[in-house]
Amino acid sequence: MAELAALDHLVVAARDLETGAAWLEERLGARLSAGGRHADMGTHNRLLRLGERRYLELIAIDPAGPPPARPRWFGLDSPDVRALVAERPRLIHWVARSDDLARDAGPSGDGAREILAMARGDFRWRIVVPADGGLPMAGLYPSLIRWDVPAHPADRLPDQGCRLMKLEAFSRDPETLRRSLAALGLERSLDVHACPDDEKPQLVAYVASPRGLVELD
Repeated sequence: MAELAALDHLVVAARDLETGAAWLEERLGARLSAGGRHADMGTHNRLLRLGERRYLELIAIDPAGPPPARPRWFGLDSPDVRALVAERPRLIHWVARSDDLARDAGPSGDGAREILAMARGDFRWRIVVPADGGLPMAGLYPSLIRWDVPAHPADRLPDQGCRLMKLEAFSRDPETLRRSLAALGLERSLDVHACPDDEKPQLVAYVASPRGLVELD
């Protein structure tokens, strides 16, 4: 029987990695671990364990890397995301595991998607990325990933006492989002609420940390 999709990691974007790490570490009272570079995307990251096979990824454009041949993932090239992270790091997206990307990616109404083979160090994975690099459903619908090696990044991260307690989405079309998540078996991974007309859709994560329960958005 095929494995259902499951929450894999949160994506927090920052204007630069050093500033983002300092901000997160101050809020959470926990130190992020070195990640690495994604040469094909022109990004780099740092990581924080959030429990068994769950982690937080802090990601930023790598100023030392050459521009990629395609739009960067997670909307990092878009003016909207760049403006959003100019003030402070932001929780912009989440990623879910799937053992059948072709089946689970499916038509989304958000345009063409590609399944890209990626590598960082000895990690190998495939991930579904919109051709335009954008965020599906304003980042509320997850990108899908399949790890092609036995190890998971969270397995190698030190336990800093942080746990993901809840992930919420505020959506302009909550019913469509709920149906899309249910089709993946992810309806329990994300609490979906209606977004007021005068506010932008967003994700909110609640993380138990050495500084107490911290809200990230």
